[in-house]
Amino acid sequence: MIAVQLNKRDFEYDIHSLIRAFYPGMDVPVYQEAEPHPEGWEKKLVVDYQPDKITLVFQDSDGQILAKREQQVEYEADRKATKNVLKSMLYELLRDYTGQDLPWGNLTGIRPTKIPMALLEQGWKNTEIADYMRKTYYTSNEKTALSIMIANRERHILKDINYENGYSLYVGIPFCPSICLYCSFSSSPLSVWKNKVDTYLDALCKEIEACARIYRNRKLDTIYMGGGTPTTLEPYQMDRLLTKIEECFDRSYLKEFTVEAGRPDSITREKLEVLRKHGISRISINPQTMNQSTLDIIGRRHTVEQTVEAFHLARELGFDNINMDLIVGLPGEEYEQVEHTMKEVTALDPDSITVHSLAVKRAARLNMFKDQYKEMTFTNNQQIMEMTARYAYQAGHSPYYLYRQKNMAGNFENVGYAKPDSAGIYNILIMEEKQSILALGAGATSKKVSGELIERTENVKDIKNYVERIDEMIERKRLLMETDS
Repeated sequence: MIAVQLNKRDFEYDIHSLIRAFYPGMDVPVYQEAEPHPEGWEKKLVVDYQPDKITLVFQDSDGQILAKREQQVEYEADRKATKNVLKSMLYELLRDYTGQDLPWGNLTGIRPTKIPMALLEQGWKNTEIADYMRKTYYTSNEKTALSIMIANRERHILKDINYENGYSLYVGIPFCPSICLYCSFSSSPLSVWKNKVDTYLDALCKEIEACARIYRNRKLDTIYMGGGTPTTLEPYQMDRLLTKIEECFDRSYLKEFTVEAGRPDSITREKLEVLRKHGISRISINPQTMNQSTLDIIGRRHTVEQTVEAFHLARELGFDNINMDLIVGLPGEEYEQVEHTMKEVTALDPDSITVHSLAVKRAARLNMFKDQYKEMTFTNNQQIMEMTARYAYQAGHSPYYLYRQKNMAGNFENVGYAKPDSAGIYNILIMEEKQSILALGAGATSKKVSGELIERTENVKDIKNYVERIDEMIERKRLLMETDS
C-alpha cells in the first residue's frame, strides 16, 4: 500500500492515477492529514500545497525520506499550469526512485490525442507538437508519434462533420449472453431478463420518440448501437427497434450506422439479415482472443470456430465494413498467444481491428474476487503492442483513434486500426468530444458539447429503474439538450 497524505484535497485523481501507473495493482488510499490515517502502508507520499510552492515527500513506514521535490508555483493563479507542475514533479520523483519511464509519461487522462488535436487546430506543426509533448508530459518518442499521427488522421476523417449543428446517437442494449470476467459495463446476463426484453424496448422506444423531437432541428451524423450485446435481441426485436429509429430520426445526413454485433454466439443469419434490411453500414464481431483456453477462462461462452463462422456469414450477406475487437493482457496470455490471435484475425481480413489493453475496473469479477484469480498472469508490454501494430500494418490497416483507461495493463492504450474509408467515425467523435452525443438506454451518458464546455447527464444503470423512471430519463435530456436545439 502507498498512502497519499494531502494538506488540502486537490488534484487527487492525477496523483492517484500516476502512482498507480508506476505501481500497477497497488492500493493507493488518499486522505487529508486531519482525517484518520490508513493502516498498513509501506510507503507514503506527503503533498503540501502552499500559495507559492508545492512540496512532495516520499517516505517509508519508518519515516525515512526516499525522495523529495519542491517547486515554486503560483498555486491559485492558473489551475492548469499548477496541475502540470505537480504532475511533472511527481513523475520525476517516481521515475528517479523506481528507475522506470512510462510510455505515456505523466499523462493520466483517457484522451491523449486531444492534446495534439487542439494544437493542430491552432496551427502548430507536427514537430512543434512533438517537442511540446515530450518536454511537458514526458511521453516517449513512440507514443508521441502515434498520438500525432492519429490526430492528423482524425482531423481528415472529421473534416466534413458539423460540430455545432450536428450530433451523434448512441442506443444501448444492456444484455449479454454471459458476463465476461473482466467486464464492468452496464450489462446483465440475458437469462435473467429474457422475458422482460420487450418491456425494456417499450421504454427505449418511448425515449427514442421523445428525444428525436428534442433534436429534430439538428443533423444526425452517426448512430452507434452498443451495450451489452445488441445481437442478444431476437430478430423481431431488432427489427422493431431499427424501425422505430428510422421512423423517428432523419437519416438524410447519416454517414455511419454501426451495430456492435459483438459476441459470435449471439449472431445468427436471421439477425444479420435484419441488419442488412435496415441498411446497417458497419458491424463489430468481437472475438477478444482466438485462443480457446482463454475464452473459457474469461467467460466468453463461444468457440473460436463460431467467430470464424460468424465473420464468413456476415461477408456472405454483404457486410463490407466489419470491425473486430481484441484484448491484450488477458489472463495467461503471453506474446505467443497474442501473436496467434493476430495471425488468425488478420487472415479473416476484417476492415478494422481494435486492440484493447486490458483494464480491470472495480466492478469486474476479476477485481472483486482477486484471491480466486491470483495465480493468473496478466502480461502486456511494448513488444506485444508493437507486434499487434505490425500485424495491423501488414494487413493494410493504419491507426485512426486511440484512448486509454484507468487500471490498464502495462499503462498502454487502446488503438483502433482501419483500412482506408473504414474508420469508425463515432469512435473518434466520442473520444475527441467534438460533438454532442444523444445517448439512450440504461446506463447511457449523453453529452452536450458547446465549444470547450462539456455537460453530461446519465441514465440510470439498473434496467428495472430505467423502465420505471423512463419519463425522468427523458426529462434529464430535455433539460440538458433542449436549450441549444
